[in-house]
Amino acid sequence: MLLGFALTTRAATNQPIDLPTTLKLAGAQNLDVQIARERLREAEAQRDEAIYNFFPWVTPGVGYRRHDGRIQDVTGNLFDTSKQQLTPGVNVEARLDLGDAWFKALAAKQLAKAADHAVAAQEQDTTTTAALGYFDLVKARATGEVAEEATRVATAYADQLQQGVALGLIFKGDALRARGQAERNQLALEQAREQQRIAAARLAQVLRLDPAVNLTPANSELLPLTLIATNAALDSLVAQALSARPELKQGAALANAAAKQRDATTVGPLIPSLGAQGFVGALGGGRNNDLDNFGGSSSVALTLGWRLGPGGIFDSARERTADSRLRATALANDKLKDDIIRQVVEAHTRVHSLRDQLATLRRALVTAEEAFRLTRERKERGIGVVLENIFAEQDLTRARTDFLAAVAEANKAQFLLLRALGQPGLAASP
Repeated sequence: MLLGFALTTRAATNQPIDLPTTLKLAGAQNLDVQIARERLREAEAQRDEAIYNFFPWVTPGVGYRRHDGRIQDVTGNLFDTSKQQLTPGVNVEARLDLGDAWFKALAAKQLAKAADHAVAAQEQDTTTTAALGYFDLVKARATGEVAEEATRVATAYADQLQQGVALGLIFKGDALRARGQAERNQLALEQAREQQRIAAARLAQVLRLDPAVNLTPANSELLPLTLIATNAALDSLVAQALSARPELKQGAALANAAAKQRDATTVGPLIPSLGAQGFVGALGGGRNNDLDNFGGSSSVALTLGWRLGPGGIFDSARERTADSRLRATALANDKLKDDIIRQVVEAHTRVHSLRDQLATLRRALVTAEEAFRLTRERKERGIGVVLENIFAEQDLTRARTDFLAAVAEANKAQFLLLRALGQPGLAASP
């Protein structure tokens, strides 16, 4: 009964998954994508905050002031007095550094665009990581099935030889060699199951699923996929990547933001700053404790000026800092462009190389299958030797495993090429 419960629990935790579902979940639940989206919201809020700097602030309230003792009048005479005043009303204040506020608002707008492109880049990275993890999972499952079949064949052969030893027809050393091969195949099967569980856990982390759920491929057969035309010229692929990659668009937005920040240090100080203060309310008070004589009161003050020195005109250190930041951003974009070109060349080369490797491995698999078939026929006629059977089974298992690994790597290479081109979500067709 306990065994039945354990098997039921294990079956309940297995969750089949296919490639389209993997790609869909990667963009919806991944934490890195959600973090990038929150950074976008932060950048958008900072952009709005920069715009709010153009608006004045209003301070409604009540002011109270009292004086007792000596005071000096406008002509310089000193005398004693006791007085108080009350000023209820609304005070409006604004100080606007037009140049600084304008260019900061433009820079904040570009930073928001950069954050938007960063979200797109993170989504593409996550989609690619999920696809690679899915192919690792399918490869581990298919490799396990090959190891399971090899274990079954080797165990059956070892049992057959053991029966021959018991009858005195088979050399015991041959039976031990066959048994050793069966044990090695069993070890390979256990390792394949381990790799499948690890691949499932890693994929669950990318998709943000419960790690206790054992993801299993909906279709354990690993087939070569055609995700992109392989006859495209390398130059056209590089041009496509340079026009589509969101990282380059992000870098361009960051460069524009750095340029606006540089303008804020060079052009901004030449634009005068505006200051305004206004009060609308009432004023009342008098000598001693008298708070009568209330009446309307209003005042307005306007200023216009420039700032010289630190933070303003002639602040050469601030200008050099902004220039250096702008040049560093441009160099970073050049470095990113070189890196993207390298990614396209590497991925393109790997796609073509793995295509050729698949053709070679397919021929090798056919050869190994035929050699195994002929060897088994010799064994059944009683003219085969034990080592010949063992070697044939080893060659077939190795050929199957190598072919599955190459298929998985070829599919992954195509996804990496799509990522290098800036379009990893392109629909796949088997």
